[in-house]
Amino acid sequence: MANSLLTDASRRLDRALKYVSISEDAAERLKAPKASLKVSIPVRMDDGSLRVFEGYRVHFDDTRGPTKGGIRFHPQVSLDEVQSLAFWMTFKCAALNLPFGGAKGGITLNPKELSKAELERLSRGYVDAIANFIGPDIDIPAPDVYTNPMIMGWMMDQYSIIRQQRSPAVITGKPVALGGSLGRATATGTGAFYVLEAMMAQLSDQPGNAGKTVAVQGFGNAGSIVARHLFEAGYTIVAVSDSRGGIYTPHGLDIPSIQKFKADTRAVQAVYCDESVCSLVEHDVITNEELLSLDVDILIPAALENQITAANASDIQARYIFEVANGPISADADDILDAKGITVFPDILVNAGGVTVSYFEWVQNRSGLYWSTDEVNQRLQQQMVNAAEIIWHLAQTHKTSVRTAAYVHALTSLGAAMDARGTRADYVG
Repeated sequence: MANSLLTDASRRLDRALKYVSISEDAAERLKAPKASLKVSIPVRMDDGSLRVFEGYRVHFDDTRGPTKGGIRFHPQVSLDEVQSLAFWMTFKCAALNLPFGGAKGGITLNPKELSKAELERLSRGYVDAIANFIGPDIDIPAPDVYTNPMIMGWMMDQYSIIRQQRSPAVITGKPVALGGSLGRATATGTGAFYVLEAMMAQLSDQPGNAGKTVAVQGFGNAGSIVARHLFEAGYTIVAVSDSRGGIYTPHGLDIPSIQKFKADTRAVQAVYCDESVCSLVEHDVITNEELLSLDVDILIPAALENQITAANASDIQARYIFEVANGPISADADDILDAKGITVFPDILVNAGGVTVSYFEWVQNRSGLYWSTDEVNQRLQQQMVNAAEIIWHLAQTHKTSVRTAAYVHALTSLGAAMDARGTRADYVG
């Protein structure tokens, strides 16, 4: 496991430990997940055949509360990946001061190859397999890559059938009609925008957003939302991409038109839409790798992990990187980017809007009191900006990277919670 994602992720923890004083007990407990579950999920396909899919659920740490984390459907899902994502979720929840630990789940498959009925049977089968591993006070899943509110609704319904009582608080990211929170579907992108705006106000040597260029790798739920917010705030979005490639124009793209076109066709095209009529505009077709190396003010990796590594980090030209994806930059690449003077704002801060509004949804489900979109977004902005300002201050105080400062902040909370249960010093005189 020397080259695993979890080993790479843990290197960030080692760097942060130099700047924070926590007990040996706490440091030891954060080296490995608390529990990992691997399951087989048999699914009857539409043609009558039977396929068996591999699924995972990992609890990394539950010291600060029940574990929390998404479920992804993707061909690259593995136990190592899920453990790494659960590790990041542990620190993300602590960095945002949410009363949760970290978890993650996934199923190894290409969901585009399944019909909707097959996806429903798969989703319900996954819950059948992990039902004793989750619960409103144990572990609360949510959507992630290639999962959505409808899938979360199926999962919540299946858990409720198993427990023979309606249990909306077991899953977040559900449809609003089934107890989901307003603002949850856009929370990751919206939260990232709040962090970016707050940090650019501190960093920018020029007031206003006009002329600031942005490239967004990954035009999915999170990437498209943050791109839309930035477009409306006056930034120039010069490039976006999805898994098939990207589009670029130095004059800037019309993000609302591209969003509309993708919703209708599932394709990313450089278009300008006038009501229902969309026309292609002049642009260059680029690869995802080329997008990462564009000369822009702000780069937003919003796709999958390990997009920027030691192999391509020297090609990055952006001044600032805001990680909307989980783990898009490897630990080796961190050193190269830092040497180039590129400021990286880490995933455990930037993309924490999703889990923050998932927390709001969980609170609403348990109380039976539901909030308006404005109230959700107001609470989200306050939570995200407060965490960003604390972490930025720590980075300046310790003269370290923003990523390390985020881990220092999270470690302080985690260490205090773990030490409150007793350490070696309490048992050895």
